[in-house]
Amino acid sequence: MTLELVTLPALSDNYTYLLHDSESGQTACIDVPEAEPILSELASRGWSLNEIWLTHHHHDHIGGVDDLLKHHDAKVTGAKADRHRLPRLNREVADGDAFEFGGEVVEILDVSGHTVGHIAFVLPKSGYAFTADSLMALGCGRLFEGTAAQMWNSLQKLAALDPSTIICSGHEYTQANARFAITIDPENIDLKDRIERINSKRDSNEPTVPSKLSDEVATNPFLRAADPAIQAHLDMIGAEPVEVFAEIRARKDRF
Repeated sequence: MTLELVTLPALSDNYTYLLHDSESGQTACIDVPEAEPILSELASRGWSLNEIWLTHHHHDHIGGVDDLLKHHDAKVTGAKADRHRLPRLNREVADGDAFEFGGEVVEILDVSGHTVGHIAFVLPKSGYAFTADSLMALGCGRLFEGTAAQMWNSLQKLAALDPSTIICSGHEYTQANARFAITIDPENIDLKDRIERINSKRDSNEPTVPSKLSDEVATNPFLRAADPAIQAHLDMIGAEPVEVFAEIRARKDRF
């Protein structure tokens, strides 16, 4: 049985996620921008919190951990490489590690780029990938610490997952990302169709995340640096994809 996923808005534009196994009663929270929405949702569903998984150290992803732990005795998991700037960890993980939750294997990918030490949590059985600020809906995180080569490598790891994987990213940035994406890939019919759906959702105040990996591969310019149409549009035909990616990221930074 697929684990139940609950998407919760937090702060001004963040998302946090609850993952629940009905058989064992276990619940995990992935990133904690603030405690209140999580505490409220747990109480309304009658769930206790067993685990907290942290993707990276930015305050809008960990700022509510201490408050959450005042109410729930949860095990905290995060990157070993980032332990010096994360809340106290009970489980330290690195690229290639795995652990069990709700009868499933949770795989760890190093997806450095936005930060050095950013990780993603991937559950192949249920088909979820918690990518936070690495791969985002129609975007990727700004390169605050890592290099374009690091982020491109990270995105390639994620793009290689099963196309049906649900990408659980960290922010409601999709509409702004869409406005940029069409400047990079203006003839992409799939992108134009997706933008219409995104605008319709936002007009109704509906979230645009999570998203499906197959949609990201088809429409997200940050995954499509090897695409001949994008390379031609950027006058970079034949360039290495990582160079094209770096140009796209630089353009987004100025957009």
